[in-house]
Amino acid sequence: MKKERLLPAKKSAGSILLISSLLIGSALLRIVSGATQAVATESPFESTDIDNSDQETRNADMGRDQFAEMLAAFQQREMRIAENERAINTRLKALEIADGEIEQRLAALKEAEESLRSVLALADTAAEDDLARLTSVYETMKPKDAAPLFEQMDPKFAAGFLSRMKPEAAAGVMAGLSPEAAYTISVILAGRNANVPEG
Repeated sequence: MKKERLLPAKKSAGSILLISSLLIGSALLRIVSGATQAVATESPFESTDIDNSDQETRNADMGRDQFAEMLAAFQQREMRIAENERAINTRLKALEIADGEIEQRLAALKEAEESLRSVLALADTAAEDDLARLTSVYETMKPKDAAPLFEQMDPKFAAGFLSRMKPEAAAGVMAGLSPEAAYTISVILAGRNANVPEG
């Protein structure tokens, strides 16, 4: 009796084990077949390749765009440099023209200066000649006739003539002057000689 009871329990445990094994196997088959079906319908390698080629295309497009921007920037910079060079060349030409004009004006100024010096030299010579003649006239006059003329002159002017006259003629004119005029002219003459350095 005991043996009969034990046999069905063993049989039921074996059948449960078999059924669960079948169920697990079936589940495994479904999982494996679903995975292969998923792999067959959607390959990860192909999508990666497509993604990579899309990325490479995008990178190439970005590289072209960046290259085009850099090329445009270089072209603009080259245009600015060319404009600056043209402006510098224009300024250099203007400076060359200005230098030429300045040199011409300096040459004309030198000529005018030399001409003016010669005219002044002639004028000085003429004035000196005139003063020498006038001094000679006063020297040849009688002191009593020359003294009234010197009395009327400005004291500095009279002192200038007297300093150029021979001492004897100047002494005769000074003797004919009034004491005030003679004193003023003497002070002027002494003042001129006071500034002469002593040897």
